[in-house]
Amino acid sequence: MNTFDAIQQRRAAKYFDPNHKMTREEIHILLSNAILSPSAFNIQHWRFVLVQDPTLRKEIKALSWEQAQITDASLLLILCADMKAWEKEPKRYWQNAPLEVQEFILPAIDSYYRDKEQVQRDEVFRSCGIVAQTIMLGAKEMGYDSCPMVGFDFDGVAKLISLPKDHVISMFITIGKATQEASPRAGQLPLEKLVIVDKF
Repeated sequence: MNTFDAIQQRRAAKYFDPNHKMTREEIHILLSNAILSPSAFNIQHWRFVLVQDPTLRKEIKALSWEQAQITDASLLLILCADMKAWEKEPKRYWQNAPLEVQEFILPAIDSYYRDKEQVQRDEVFRSCGIVAQTIMLGAKEMGYDSCPMVGFDFDGVAKLISLPKDHVISMFITIGKATQEASPRAGQLPLEKLVIVDKF
């Protein structure tokens, strides 16, 4: 599929075929391509929780306004991020770079993040936003529909999945075969309202 076609055809699907299952190979293809997304300092903050246990899905659904896609989608992905990934063996993110690059970038990572909790949080959410869009466009390329979700009890879900204290949940993404077409786009702002040249 043409990339622009995938962008234009990607919509937030709310209703999925509960009988359809994605194969392990499909999930591997989707996520192995997703992790090629860019991230700040190549830290790859994202962590993907694949919720496969039907009982756990029902518990999460109860914390998500009983939205049907939680249990009906082929794949429920909880997109999390490690807020402290920047200080956990940062050399591994640059292990294939020349030594002079490593000698420059590793101190830069430390300087950029250390003692700056807001920066740490901002960067993981930026990185998660990028990888989320890659996942949804990749799903569309594979013939699947998806839905990004924030309509759930973040703290409650964190407890259910035993989220580590230094991690945060960014969003859910549900993926599968949609059973209904998405409603017409609700109201796209014209480009001229969104593009500013040089200064506001």
